[in-house]
Amino acid sequence: MGRKKRDKIEFRFYELSQSENVLALMGDRWVGTYGHKDRPNDLHFHNLFEFGYCRHGSGVLILGEKKNNYHENMFSLIPANYPHNTVSDDSNYWEYLFFDPAQLIRELFPNNARIQAEKLSFIDQRADLLHAEAFPSLAGLADRIFDEMREKRPYYRETANFLIRAFLLELLRIQEGKESESQWEVNPDSALLTQITPALRYIEENYREPIRAAHLARECGLSEVHFRRVFEDYMNMAPMDYVNLVRIQKACDLMIRKDSSMDIIALECGFASVSTFTRNFKKLLKTTPYQWKLNKENHRSNLLVYNISALKGWTGLDSQ
Repeated sequence: MGRKKRDKIEFRFYELSQSENVLALMGDRWVGTYGHKDRPNDLHFHNLFEFGYCRHGSGVLILGEKKNNYHENMFSLIPANYPHNTVSDDSNYWEYLFFDPAQLIRELFPNNARIQAEKLSFIDQRADLLHAEAFPSLAGLADRIFDEMREKRPYYRETANFLIRAFLLELLRIQEGKESESQWEVNPDSALLTQITPALRYIEENYREPIRAAHLARECGLSEVHFRRVFEDYMNMAPMDYVNLVRIQKACDLMIRKDSSMDIIALECGFASVSTFTRNFKKLLKTTPYQWKLNKENHRSNLLVYNISALKGWTGLDSQ
């Protein structure tokens, strides 16, 4: 049985820079009260794996359907596309690392699709809240990454890129060493997520090319009708709506990094025309691409954060 349907679930997209395999969120911006106690079920999920480290404070971390009490010196491990929420008792300070396990696993285990799928399955289906004292090696690697990204000494990017690989290997060592599956907080919709994961990866890698729902269904080994049903049950939106969300996120990244014309941006991100690109962009971000590019607030630290509320039955974006 899938999760209980909610009124909405929020997508938050984060972008890694071309030269970095890990995104570190830290500093004063992340000090404050998290969530709303009167709305604990306002869940969200990310397009990247999230490691969260509670430096100060306490509260409740909701992982899927389960509520977990947390306090300082605990950390969370939350896969991409995993519904969760943090509701703090008072002011908290969290630090976060975001990374793409699929890319790192491909680099660590090249030319071995079976091993890649096996390792990624541990990452995709498990979330947990752990005490740093019980896992000092993982906590220590995270601290070193935060220090590198905070201090920005010579070769900090190269060092952080090396450390995030070591972090992933240590995480796999811990997960594979667990005595039983029941020791992890498993995604309540893991069966649904497992079925559509090939489509999510395909979209991330091929968003520039023409994509149809029928092709995504074949990637997952499902009939198109069944694929659409499973995808919408988990993602709360149609497959092509999600494709366009990814394309627009990539377009925003290009607008920050390059001074290309809008027609080139549209084509590089998989839109058939500038008019289709602009129409979808306005539906999502309530402004035109050109106006978004002019607003420097959208460029802060090259960090792209989109809070997209996907309502059940939402009509979404244009498919092309």
